[in-house]
Amino acid sequence: MRLVTLGHGYSAGFLTRRLVAQGWTVTGTTRDDPSGGGPARVAAAGAAPLLWPGDEGAVRAELARADAILLSAGPGPDGDPALRDFGRDIAASPARWLGYLSTTGVYGDRQGAWVDETAALTPATTRGHERVAAEAAWQALAAAHGLPLHIFRLAGIYGPGRGPFEKIRSGTARRIIKPGQVFSRIHAEDIALVLAASIARPAPGAIYNVCDDDPAPPQDVLAHAARLCGLPVPAAEDFATARMTPMARSFYAESKRVANGRIKRELGVTLRYPDYRAGLAALLDAGDAPAA
Repeated sequence: MRLVTLGHGYSAGFLTRRLVAQGWTVTGTTRDDPSGGGPARVAAAGAAPLLWPGDEGAVRAELARADAILLSAGPGPDGDPALRDFGRDIAASPARWLGYLSTTGVYGDRQGAWVDETAALTPATTRGHERVAAEAAWQALAAAHGLPLHIFRLAGIYGPGRGPFEKIRSGTARRIIKPGQVFSRIHAEDIALVLAASIARPAPGAIYNVCDDDPAPPQDVLAHAARLCGLPVPAAEDFATARMTPMARSFYAESKRVANGRIKRELGVTLRYPDYRAGLAALLDAGDAPAA
């Protein structure tokens, strides 16, 4: 069995390791890097790297014999790059599973209310609007060609090398308080668990929220991480007066609790890390080492 990943980033690496252990062959695209870091990172996860842009012919050859295709390259103002460069090839591919990694940002701000996959898409940020447009474009291609498209709306991703411990230890962690702010999260290993379950049980047209069971205020997560390290909890900062970059501030533009019942009911998934407490404890026990 063969998986092709267009945009082989952090989350794709966890799926690669899981599928390679099951006997799959994985090819992943990466950008050229003068230091060779992109191809080396893809290879370290167990996938064969291909440059994109650069090796489009080889990428098309892999798509022509893929059993599954994972779309994880983010869209921009000009749309989805994978759709632009490889839409025709994907439409003609024999793959029985096509997965698109989107974001729960498509739901916008719900002032802390719960949302599931049936909720209206009302993004509040530029990134959210781009994801809504990309989802619609992939759905249109799938409808036109009968493609087995599955959409995964990911919550805030954390995992090895992406936990809060380094900033806490260095004293650079900031505990920003915005009343009523709540985020949903997902450990990267659980993303891979959900994707693998979907590949094993395709349901073309399905949309899944991918998040854990416990949406929580960001300051609570940071405080818990500090206590796990045996270090002082960082001082509270008022969001209204905190000095932040526009990008950092934009993450506080949305507050919602994302429901994950569908991945359990339809895919039979039992999350390995059902809340941030379990996930952070595991990261600390493992030394919070970066993933390849």
